[in-house]
Amino acid sequence: MVQLYNLHPFGSQRVVPCGQEPAHFCCGPDVLFVAGAAASCRVEVFAVRHEGRCEPLGSFATLGSVLHMAHSRAGVKGEDLSTHALQLELDEFIICQKPVELLGEESKLCEIPITLESTELATEDTKHFQVRYLLFRHFAPDQSPFGFCEEMKLHSVQLLPIYQKGSSVTAHEETETKRELLSLFCFFSLPHVGYLYSVGKLVELISTYQYSEKSEQAVLSPQFLHVITSENLQCFTVRCSAAAARDEDPYIDTTAKACPPVALDVCTLRMQLFIGPRAICHFKNHIILLTKANTEDITGRRKPTRRMLSRKANSIKSRTDSESAPGWNLYIINTVSTIQLYREMVDYSRTYENAKTESCIHLLSEAHLLVRAAIMDPGFLKSDDKEELLRAFRESCAFLGDCYSRFDTKDYHLALPYYRMAGLSMTEVLERLVSEGDEIQTYERGFIFYLTHSLNEDINEELSKESANKVLQIFSVADPMQLPHILCSPCMRNVCPLTAVKYLHKVENNMPSVVLTLTKAFMALKMGDLMMYEHEMGSHKETVLASGFTEQPKLLRQYKEGIVIPTEFAVHLKEMQPGLLVAAIVALHENSKIELEEADVFFKILCNNSENAVPQLLVDFWEALLVVCSQEDVLQELLLRVTSQYVWRISKKQLPETKPLKTTEDLINSCNRFGFIFPWVTFIMSTGSPPDKDYPEDISKLQSLLCSQSINITAALPILEPLIEAGNVGLTIHVLCSTHLGKYEDSIDQLLKRCPAAAVLYAQHELKDDSRAVWWNKLLPELCKRTRLTENDYPVLISSLKETLSVVAMELELRDFLSLLPEDGTAAFFLPHLLHCSQRKLLT
Repeated sequence: MVQLYNLHPFGSQRVVPCGQEPAHFCCGPDVLFVAGAAASCRVEVFAVRHEGRCEPLGSFATLGSVLHMAHSRAGVKGEDLSTHALQLELDEFIICQKPVELLGEESKLCEIPITLESTELATEDTKHFQVRYLLFRHFAPDQSPFGFCEEMKLHSVQLLPIYQKGSSVTAHEETETKRELLSLFCFFSLPHVGYLYSVGKLVELISTYQYSEKSEQAVLSPQFLHVITSENLQCFTVRCSAAAARDEDPYIDTTAKACPPVALDVCTLRMQLFIGPRAICHFKNHIILLTKANTEDITGRRKPTRRMLSRKANSIKSRTDSESAPGWNLYIINTVSTIQLYREMVDYSRTYENAKTESCIHLLSEAHLLVRAAIMDPGFLKSDDKEELLRAFRESCAFLGDCYSRFDTKDYHLALPYYRMAGLSMTEVLERLVSEGDEIQTYERGFIFYLTHSLNEDINEELSKESANKVLQIFSVADPMQLPHILCSPCMRNVCPLTAVKYLHKVENNMPSVVLTLTKAFMALKMGDLMMYEHEMGSHKETVLASGFTEQPKLLRQYKEGIVIPTEFAVHLKEMQPGLLVAAIVALHENSKIELEEADVFFKILCNNSENAVPQLLVDFWEALLVVCSQEDVLQELLLRVTSQYVWRISKKQLPETKPLKTTEDLINSCNRFGFIFPWVTFIMSTGSPPDKDYPEDISKLQSLLCSQSINITAALPILEPLIEAGNVGLTIHVLCSTHLGKYEDSIDQLLKRCPAAAVLYAQHELKDDSRAVWWNKLLPELCKRTRLTENDYPVLISSLKETLSVVAMELELRDFLSLLPEDGTAAFFLPHLLHCSQRKLLT
């Protein structure tokens, strides 16, 4: 494993033109504040320009010496990281016998009281702030006779927030709108070790940093950790972007997406020599470094180990010996651009390409995370190098895909998501990995995994004849048993069938199968070799053929390729039991192996139907699918399709060409999409004319559908329109639709007009609850009026009127019932109902 990358994250280095010796400093948005040492009581302010150039803006006096200074952006609603400070009050000295780490809610057990102190004017929001315990860690000192307290001294603590990409930011990084926090990290450092915790949804240690020398201070950024020791400035990689990417997308580790692991080993990018580093801070791409070299530091310096450093130290010693004042400098150091460092990492990774697999992957993962961190920055969408970073991101994904494809590594499956994120086609991946004309090239698991998944999924890419034949050759070497399945992929349409059969023969000698036979038969059809086709298809019974299509459904798509299924193949399929074939296709659809439209085309071509005609076998498929389908959008589509077919055959007086697999009763008993036919519908149909009785199955299935609550009547109305006036069938359709839409009065008008004997039956079945009042507000007045005016249906109307009066007399009060009776009616006819109504009142 590569532990030290000799890369160069540090770019230009400039001296800040301070007029006095610095003691403390901090950074704001493109502004540097420097407080003077000793009793100067003055703060100098510098504007930070391009490439770290500093221009003095002025200075201001303070009332006393500055002990500490920090810059904080103004608080924004929804962002409580910088608006509040924590004041710790320790009431007693706590002795711990061993190191302690408490995470999340467990950290309350530390029993350290914490007071929340606002640093802004009190508002309604600040009243609701609460303390949340995230992390407690205590270090037990090393029980050595000297220096243990100093070794355990905590010198750097930092919270690093990462915000959602696309947060609105001005040119000076002042927030315009609420920033959405994505991830939060906590870093703290001791002299010899640093710890980086993620403190978002889960609190966990993600990285530990072991320093080669005793550190003085450390600062964290989304891309790097910068640490100063007594002699140098060090730069380490960090895992913040990997953790934040998973917070942003919890499903990032799939076959479509990937990200290097958070637990990847941390690495040193660079050690830059400085004399006497004392303090450091970081903002944007700038590092501010204060160095001081006094006489004691230099004379007490241990013997240098490097000749160059020794010469440098000696020259400084002679200079500082001659000068009584200590030497100091305040540097502003630019880190190099993300793209430049990324290119350097990629170039450096090539030195490990053939020797150290994991080291190469590690370096490319570092480069990928570097670019990913830049892309996740809230200001990315407005950056000038946005397109260049996106290109680098895709390129880094391609490089990682190459690694996981070429190398024998346990994470070989990552080749697939990285190639997908790179946006590479299969043809482009083949060009990257396959040597031209190399017949004995070996292929690692990652490459085969990528090819297998890509070919088995419905990607819209057809390989050329040369590429398809190359894929055949690859699998014949790496995984011959996959060849029949690979040839079923739509991507392999252009493969040479003769070459395919040659490879399939070799596989068949070792392990024959039904799928292999069907694949060979298909290749025979592509070659026009009907003798070979008949031989292959004749070697299995029809039930075995069906199981073959169920195992590899893409064969169906291949066989129906080119609009017309070969006659020979259609004959074989038709010889299968229709129920078995329909069940096989239903199973394929339910397992997402074949689309609804594909099944439609398959059955139509199989049965050689015209453009407009729908074969009964396809209707059987739709009906069978209604029994098992649970997707509402697919259900509604199927209901409209079967409805359309029933209507077409009834209106055209067209009988199905084959006997339906299921009767109406079968569908009612097996599928809740079909309902029991209402009594009033059955009554109307029993009075129908002979033509209505010629197509009982289609009519009853359509009525059964409309008697259920499954179909969307509004969507079905245009389909049902041709039947509305078609005798008693049309009447039942019209009334069923009106009833679905709540138009009960319209339904009663239609029934009284076309089949009055069914009106009361309809009312008894449909007029309930909220529609109960239609009995007396609509049905009773209409029957009274029609009885006076009609002679033909007089007995039927009188009978219906009596039934209606019996119901109304039971429902209404006597006064209300009396007010509904016609003034010109025969008293003897209505009197029994009036007496019944009054007696009911007396009894209650």
